Amino acid sequence: MTTERNEGAQITEFGRDAQGRMVHRIALEKGDLRAGILTRGAILQELTFAPRPQSLVLGAPDLPPYEGPLAYFGAIVGPVANRISGGRARIDANVYDFDANQAGRHTLHGGFTGLHARIWEVVSHAPDRVTLALDLPDGTDGFPGARRIRAEYRLTAEATLDLTIEAETDATTLMNLAHHAFWNLDGAPDWAGHSLQIAAEHYLPVDAETLPTGEIAAVAGTPYDFRTTRQIRPGEAPPLDHNFCLASGRREMTEVLVLTGRDGVRMTLSTTEPGLQVFDSAPTDTQPHEGHLGVPYGPGCGFAIEPQGWPDAPNRPEFPSVRLDPGQTYRQHTRYAFSLRD
Repeated sequence: MTTERNEGAQITEFGRDAQGRMVHRIALEKGDLRAGILTRGAILQELTFAPRPQSLVLGAPDLPPYEGPLAYFGAIVGPVANRISGGRARIDANVYDFDANQAGRHTLHGGFTGLHARIWEVVSHAPDRVTLALDLPDGTDGFPGARRIRAEYRLTAEATLDLTIEAETDATTLMNLAHHAFWNLDGAPDWAGHSLQIAAEHYLPVDAETLPTGEIAAVAGTPYDFRTTRQIRPGEAPPLDHNFCLASGRREMTEVLVLTGRDGVRMTLSTTEPGLQVFDSAPTDTQPHEGHLGVPYGPGCGFAIEPQGWPDAPNRPEFPSVRLDPGQTYRQHTRYAFSLRD
């Protein structure tokens, strides 16, 4: 194992993947926060908050689980996060076909070799921050444009994790990136006892394949109304793998979610993104791969909370656009702030 120190950051070999590529782990620290970032998928592998010993994000201590059932855990997914119905979309006069990696019919998180499965380059690093980058040649996984994507993780003394993601392209393309961390603030086997608040007046109902039906529905009077804080219990909560509609387009960073564990850790999420996908991990089973708890993760292990554009936007002109043209810069900023409940 080798370790590199440059400006105080620590980079350690994490392991070689099935293709023989080395994956590194970058250790960050500032104030009460400690984080581990992997070059595979720009994964947030671990995040701890000093008042409590547990990792607040689900993950694994070694590489093989990330090549299996933990493929999306903590990763930046895309270039188009969530689902594209039928695995195809039109951009101007052209129709593009993408990997049909969901049920052989639809595209999920950019396809089989999306951003989550690629090795990112470490561009710069310091004790409290790291910037990673990835180049995607024109036509990669069916998407047009030679694209450059950058992600910066930064810890602050105020116990916040700031994530900024940027992208450019040399041809008109689709861009909808998302951070796919699974959160459990108690270090427990499931999320029982967590409380959730989401500042959304509307959500997107889905069909049997978790694709949006096209309806933009009011949360009022439904189980998806989290405008006031609700404690959620397995068996009582509605099935959750839905987009909450925060805005009609990207905007100034706004506080949109508060998640509180029964152990008293609170996470407040602010983002520029118009949508927030929340997934309850009900079908999750990572056997035989173990996570941070030393056992496989099972149903309801944590919440995937994913700031992003709305799903299937390339095929839904009434949804906020995820088009990116040459000369434009895609920029997403999300902040996770941690505290203890009063």
